[in-house]
Amino acid sequence: MDGLRWLLLISGVLVVAAVYWYSRRESRRPPRPEKRREPSLDTSPEQAGPDEAGDPLPDPGPTIDDADAVPEKVVTLRMVAGNRGSMAGDDLVLALREAGMRHGKFGIFHHYHDEDEAQIIFSAASLVEPGSFDLANLNEQRLPGISLFLVLPGPIDGAEAFDAMMTTARELAAALNAELLDESGSTLSIQRERYLREEIIQYQLAFKVA
Repeated sequence: MDGLRWLLLISGVLVVAAVYWYSRRESRRPPRPEKRREPSLDTSPEQAGPDEAGDPLPDPGPTIDDADAVPEKVVTLRMVAGNRGSMAGDDLVLALREAGMRHGKFGIFHHYHDEDEAQIIFSAASLVEPGSFDLANLNEQRLPGISLFLVLPGPIDGAEAFDAMMTTARELAAALNAELLDESGSTLSIQRERYLREEIIQYQLAFKVA
């Protein structure tokens, strides 16, 4: 792997990690108060009740909500300029808009579900840190490419979200004469694409994500 590919790999990982970490921090809700267990006449092992001396048995602990128990999964692709060069900022943004993506939160582009800005299916960040797009100075910018990523679970089925991201990625690559790479910086093959999709399906089955 040549030096430029390593540079793109490191830059892409840092950009996606920074955008993802910030979005998670901003959207994180305060912890839910622990639910209080009401007294029950049922003295089965599943419920804490008084023992023979009348003292309460130890509380088995708070119940974990199923949604909280599901780990998030981030799926990332990259699109880079042909011959590892650069592309004009205004051409890139125009292509993103024509592909149905809109500039929004954190200064990056998003594909929304039913035009609802609270329901992001996947996003696109610049490979230039911090990942946001400076729309006021597009004519002066040349960018090496973008990272496309989705976070699961999301507003729609994971495999469907991945297919939508792949369709958009192909449209962008064709419009900009660009190349699609996987998260490691290797050319995105049909086999790798199928593997990523299968990983998503297995993730949803393992955690019963709809």
